[in-house]
Amino acid sequence: MQFLALLTRNTEKFTDADFAPLLPGEAEQRRTLYAEGAVRQIWNRGDIPGSGIMFEVGSDADVRGHLATLPLVKAGMMDIAAIVPLNPYPGFGPKR
Repeated sequence: MQFLALLTRNTEKFTDADFAPLLPGEAEQRRTLYAEGAVRQIWNRGDIPGSGIMFEVGSDADVRGHLATLPLVKAGMMDIAAIVPLNPYPGFGPKR
């Protein structure tokens, strides 16, 4: 099943300088999740500092488990704004 996780940087408590040391490890862990097949796509958000991550996993709990491995989430510097389960869009299928 696919899920879209929306993450926001906790900019009220942390500055850009606070984020900088953790960013290489964050990128590496995201690459690891991609290589393992849990993550399908990652975007930087265009509205606020943060990201959107498309997961293909079995459950909401799996998404939360993977997100918990990210250094910024572990440090409380990235908040999970939403985890949205996605269903296939039926409009592209055969008409009934």
